[in-house]
Amino acid sequence: MTIKKILMTLAILCLSVSAFAEGNQDKDDEQIVLKLGYSSPTSNPWHSCAEDLAEYVSENTDGRVRIDLYPAEMLGSDKQMAEMIKMGTLDMQIAPQGVVANYEPKMAILELPFLFDSNEAVAKVLDGPLGDEIAKDLPKKGMRVLAYWENGLRQTTNSKHEIMSPSDLDGMKIRTPDNKMTISIFKSLGSNPAPLAYSELYMALSQGVFDGQENPVVNIHASKLYEVQKYISLTNHKYESKPFIVSEKKWAKLPADVQLIITEGAKKFAIQNRAMFAEQNESLLADLEAKGMTVSRPDLTPFRESTKSVYDEWSEVFGKELIDEVLMAATK
Repeated sequence: MTIKKILMTLAILCLSVSAFAEGNQDKDDEQIVLKLGYSSPTSNPWHSCAEDLAEYVSENTDGRVRIDLYPAEMLGSDKQMAEMIKMGTLDMQIAPQGVVANYEPKMAILELPFLFDSNEAVAKVLDGPLGDEIAKDLPKKGMRVLAYWENGLRQTTNSKHEIMSPSDLDGMKIRTPDNKMTISIFKSLGSNPAPLAYSELYMALSQGVFDGQENPVVNIHASKLYEVQKYISLTNHKYESKPFIVSEKKWAKLPADVQLIITEGAKKFAIQNRAMFAEQNESLLADLEAKGMTVSRPDLTPFRESTKSVYDEWSEVFGKELIDEVLMAATK
C-alpha cells in the first residue's frame, strides 16, 4: 500500500470516528466542527476562498462553528468524497459539477459544449432560477447545493503539436475527469478520452500514458502541467462549475442561524472565487507562455460544428425543453 493510500485511509477513519464521537455536538452550547474536502492543491483559488469562508463562518458565529479544510484529495477522490457526503461521513465538499451530476443528471446540462462564451453569462444563469431548478432534487439524494463556485472554461493541452482544428485531436489520448459529458465532447472531436483521478494526472502525463488533458488555465498552472505539456489550445470547449455541496444529513442537524450564515458565506465566496479565476486567467496564460508553452487560439467554429452531435446525444437525458431553456438563458 502506498504512503498516499495509507494517509487517505487514516484520514477517512478519523472522519468516521469523529462523526461517531460528535453525537449531539450540534447543541447551541457546543462547538460545531464541519469538515470541507476538495481536490485542488493549496495553490488553487478554491483553497484560499475556502480559508476565507472558514474565517467568515467562525467570526459570524462567534467561534461556535469551525470549518476544517482537507485540500488536495486528502480524503479521497472527488467521486469518493461525494459518496461520503451522501452517506453523511463528510460534511461539505467543493465538488466538480460532473461528479454531482452522477446524483442529479440535470446538473450536467451546464457542461454542454460551447454553451457559454464568458464568465459573466455563466454567473447570470447559475445565480438565477435555473441554478436552483437543476439542483432542487438533490436533497432527496443526500446532498444540497449551497452555491456554485468556479472551475471555469476549459482548455486543452498536449505534448504532441498545436491544436488548431478538430482533426489535430484525431486519435490523441486525452485524460479527462470522471465526467460523461467531457468524454462525449472529446469523442465527438475524434480523440480517445479516458478518466483518471486529478491527483494522478501529472505523473501520467510525465510518463506518456496520455498525450494531453483538459482543464481551466488556473488548474493547468497550479499543477505545473507546463512541465509535462508543451502546447495549450484555448478551446473553451465547455464550462464547469464547482458546486459547494453539504451533506443533507448534517444540514438537518444544524441550527437555522448556522445554516443561514454558511449559505451566505458559500454564496459570498462563490463570487470571490469566480472573480479570482477571471482576474488570473490572462496573467497565468502569459506566464505559461514564458515557461515555454505554445499558446494557440484556434477558430472555434469547426469545433462547435463537430460537437453538435453531443446535444443530440444528451437531449435524451435532459429533454429538448430544458436544453432550449438553458440555451435561451445563456444567450440573454
